[in-house]
Amino acid sequence: MLIRTTVAVTCLATLLAACAPGPWLDKARLQDDLDARPTTEVYPVQQITADVIMQQVRKVAVEQASSLPSDMTKWDYKIGTDDILGVTVWDHPELSSTSPTSVPESVVGAPPLPTSNIVPADSNGHRVGSDGAIFFPTLGRVKVEGMSIETVREKFVKLLGKNIRDPQVDVRVLAYRSQRVQMTGEVKNPGTMSVTDVPLTLVDAIARAGGETTNADLSRLHLTRDGKTMTIDAQSILEHGRMKENVLLKAGDVVNVPDRSDARVFVLGEVTKPQTVQIARAGLTLADALASVNSIDVRAADPRQIYVIRGAAENLQKPTVYRLDMTQIDALLLQTQFALQPLDVVYVGTSSAVRFNRVLEQITPSLATLFYTKALVFPGNY
Repeated sequence: MLIRTTVAVTCLATLLAACAPGPWLDKARLQDDLDARPTTEVYPVQQITADVIMQQVRKVAVEQASSLPSDMTKWDYKIGTDDILGVTVWDHPELSSTSPTSVPESVVGAPPLPTSNIVPADSNGHRVGSDGAIFFPTLGRVKVEGMSIETVREKFVKLLGKNIRDPQVDVRVLAYRSQRVQMTGEVKNPGTMSVTDVPLTLVDAIARAGGETTNADLSRLHLTRDGKTMTIDAQSILEHGRMKENVLLKAGDVVNVPDRSDARVFVLGEVTKPQTVQIARAGLTLADALASVNSIDVRAADPRQIYVIRGAAENLQKPTVYRLDMTQIDALLLQTQFALQPLDVVYVGTSSAVRFNRVLEQITPSLATLFYTKALVFPGNY
């Protein structure tokens, strides 16, 4: 009788196990070792202190001191292929491609120049050819590519001076066609912009594109130059006047204003409401993130284990880990100054007592089943 009861209980347990109530995956065809560790790498943890926050501030200041040129006083436009030049030779309209619009300083007070019905050599100006030169009457092909406007003017004065006494020459760019900047992403009017003799800065380009959209993330603007892409905080230019970030653009630059899809952090672990938190335009601190999820779960969280895992955007193999001990008095201030970055993970650890209680919750049903099974097999003992 005892043997039959034991066999019956065993069969019933096997049958119930095979039923697999609820969501269940048959792992019979999976070769997986749940106990295997994915890596043996050990990651150092930096405790969040006032020194760490000061280092963070200094790092931001260094990154914002961009090595790219931002001094507009040093800008000098260089003529390139397809530009249209207008050359005016005073007192020699037969050589001029444009009509004089003002009297040069050297001839102020001189009598007005006689008018002429002679048609200019090119009523639309002189186009810079693929060889970097323009055709000019009496001079032939004149190399101008890569020169500034003032350098070209001095060159014409020297060349014309061989046949004309003290020539007065004015050179202007009638159409800027050789140099372009691409503006893409979250701006109202993306497209191509011409680089002119007026310096084109990052803020100028955004303004000429109609400004940013409501979904734009100016704090992570991408500038691609010479095959390299760098991230620039254009938001700091507008809000804090950090003009080092307002770099001068040059031909071939591609400016991309990203959206705010990556401007978020993940708050997980023992918090009241785990969720994704968007980073505001003014930034997001650790205190902001914890407040957004209604703080830590006081019944389950270990306040000494507030972790910030960083590095998803730069290096997945070696994340940087920070820890805040909220049991310390200065932690209340430190968390308001610790700035979070896009894709940071904030994880609140579980207290030891809660972990133990959760293990008991897992094994209690199994212990109760064993108890009732034993009661069925040995009813006389109970």
